[in-house]
Amino acid sequence: MSKYTVTDPSTGETAATFATHSDDEVRARIVRADAAYRKWGRSSPVAERSALLGRVAQLCRDRRQDLAAIVVREVGKPITSALGEVDICADIFQYYSEKAAEFLADEQLELRETPGRAIVRRDPIGTVLGIMPWNYPYYQVARFAAPNLLLGNTILLKHASQCPASAAEIARLFADAGYPEGAYEALYATSAQIEDVIADPRVQGVSVTGSEAAGSAVARVAGQHLKKVVLELGGSDPFVVLSTEDLDATVEYALWARFYENAGQVCCGAKRFILADEVYEPFLEKFLAALKELRPSDPAKPDTLLGPVSSAGAAQTLADQLKRAVEGGARVALGGERQGAFVEPTVLVDIDPGNEAAREEFFGPFAHIYRVSSEEEAIAVANDTPFGLGAYVFSADEEQALRVAGQIDAGMVSVNTFGGEGPEVPFGGIKRSGFGRELGRFGVDEFANRKLIRTRA
Repeated sequence: MSKYTVTDPSTGETAATFATHSDDEVRARIVRADAAYRKWGRSSPVAERSALLGRVAQLCRDRRQDLAAIVVREVGKPITSALGEVDICADIFQYYSEKAAEFLADEQLELRETPGRAIVRRDPIGTVLGIMPWNYPYYQVARFAAPNLLLGNTILLKHASQCPASAAEIARLFADAGYPEGAYEALYATSAQIEDVIADPRVQGVSVTGSEAAGSAVARVAGQHLKKVVLELGGSDPFVVLSTEDLDATVEYALWARFYENAGQVCCGAKRFILADEVYEPFLEKFLAALKELRPSDPAKPDTLLGPVSSAGAAQTLADQLKRAVEGGARVALGGERQGAFVEPTVLVDIDPGNEAAREEFFGPFAHIYRVSSEEEAIAVANDTPFGLGAYVFSADEEQALRVAGQIDAGMVSVNTFGGEGPEVPFGGIKRSGFGRELGRFGVDEFANRKLIRTRA
């Protein structure tokens, strides 16, 4: 039987293994989730569901040190970043707890001519499946689970195979908070088993955060069975700098947007830096100077900004991408070396539009630098990608920044800032970055039955 394995990327050592569930166990968990939906999800008071989410938020805060230590070992995330991830999860659960009554209140519709009354009521749809990645083992689950449990949907959660320990801790959070059996079920399942889960008539929808290939495969199966799908996939986000009144601050934003969070393994991290002529040289000089001082180190140390990537295999993938990029004419301005899963910050310049590197997502501490001569060229380069998740626009002229933001093909654009995410704002992309939205009011609506109820005058 195959296993889920925790391999510490810092050392390459196996820390723990978890057995994959048998077909019978997977089916039993679907049965429990469906039963919990019928007994609890459809009939529990909103106030009860709100209170449960509030208890999960408090447990996240109470257990933050232990939870963070798990993901340091599983995926090599620096401890300060791991603690921040747990804190964000607590905020998400608290947010939906506090917004429960508002988000689930009946919505009165204004009828034009027909007599009577019409409301839209947000009901649960049943059991939904979440397929979650390794790069944010808690946060990705929280933004899927919180709005669905608020609705009364029950959850089957298939986590990444390298995150079995964090998956177990998340399940324990919900159980200890007082959720009934079946409300949240963790699946240690194979891809073949997950196809059967999606096909099961008791499963009403699927949410995937992961690679483009994974999202496409799941969407294909879900489409065959007419299941609702939300996809949050890869990104190659542009970071456009047209002008700036504070170059040091803009460079610092750029470093955080690419290197200082999770070794650059962030779907919505800045990956392509598009610099106007007037800022190109000074920006690049400061950017490279800062990166020369940044060395990957032990993620368990509190002062570590850059840990290893998630595995030796992930590091090899980056090395292969780098080799192809250089063969295609790109030049390495900094870095390019690795040791095990520790990868140096790497900066590529002179990337031709026909270079394979211009079309790929580099999921690690890599930055691609482009030089442009006009606002129009900056927009064209920003949009010259199959992805459309997020973007960043910097300009000392706010009117210009907003104008450019409006012309970038992305689901999210940050203007003259970085780090504007929060439980209240929608998250999601367009093009090959997927579709659907998580968080805020939008996260509730994705898997809700927005039921119209009409009555006579």
